[in-house]
Amino acid sequence: MKITEHFIREEFDCHDGTLYPPQWIVSRLKPLCLALERIRLLTDKPTHISSGYRTPTWNKSVGGKSKSMHLHGKAADIQQGGMTPKQLYDAVEQLIREKEISQGGLGLYPRFVHYDQRGYKARWKG
Repeated sequence: MKITEHFIREEFDCHDGTLYPPQWIVSRLKPLCLALERIRLLTDKPTHISSGYRTPTWNKSVGGKSKSMHLHGKAADIQQGGMTPKQLYDAVEQLIREKEISQGGLGLYPRFVHYDQRGYKARWKG
């Protein structure tokens, strides 16, 4: 199911086979995808979603935090072709500073960047 120009619901389904909850598509997934569209526009590179929604069981199996925004369908772990995670992290931080996307959680990892829409600022390195 197409959510925005470049993102479909299936990219955000849990890796255990559970579909992204349909009742959250309009209120949670669409705003997240609109932010990811802004990131894609700034970087001019396709965005790969390595993790979206997670069930509690899957989240625990991958070592996710008990209060992870992935559990609420408000987070995405992303990669951009041709960019290091640090470059992508800086681009996302720039969009937040410029109020192009909402303030939220932003994590830098060796192979990806985590972005979520928790409604308050949180930063970390994994």
